[in-house]
Amino acid sequence: MSAAAETNTRTSVLQFNFLSHGTMAARDLDATRKFYEEFLGLEVVRTSPISLAVRLGGNHIYAVVLAKDKPKMAMLEHNGLDLETQDEVNHAHEVIVAEAEKWGITGVTRPALQHATYSFFFWDLDDNCWEILTNPKGGYTWIFNQGDQAGRGHLDKTFVRPGMTDEQLTN
Repeated sequence: MSAAAETNTRTSVLQFNFLSHGTMAARDLDATRKFYEEFLGLEVVRTSPISLAVRLGGNHIYAVVLAKDKPKMAMLEHNGLDLETQDEVNHAHEVIVAEAEKWGITGVTRPALQHATYSFFFWDLDDNCWEILTNPKGGYTWIFNQGDQAGRGHLDKTFVRPGMTDEQLTN
C-alpha cells in the first residue's frame, strides 16, 4: 500500500479531507501583491479589502492578511519555493541578491546543503521568511514514502531525497 493510501485510511478522532491553507501577514497588500505576482510568480486573488489568497502549482493556498504591526517571521516558520536543480537555486540566489533593494528583500543567506536539500533563505518586504530549495516534483511528499524514521539516526542521513548523490549525503 502506498504511503498516500495509508495516510487516507488512518483512523483518527477527526476525519478531515484536505490540508487547505496557511496564513501569512502583510503590511501593504498592494506592494505585497506586486511582489508575489511580478517577482515570485505566485497566483494572487484579492479576497477582501484586508486579504489576498496566493498559490503556486497546487491546491494549497496561503491567506495573506493585512497586519500593519506584524513581527518578523522566524526562519523556522518559513515558506518554501521548490526548484529542481542546484543550478536553478544558484540562479535564483543571484537574481534575489541583484533585486533585493528594489523589492525590499533582506537577510539573504548563502545556498548550502542542509536537511536533505540545497537551499537558501531570505525575508521579503513584510518580513516573511522564504526558502528557495531543490526538491523533486511533488515537493516534500517524498518524505512520506520513507515512513517514520524515529530512532534511526541523523535526519540528514536518514531522509534521502530521491536523486541525492553520495557527496550530498556526506555534507
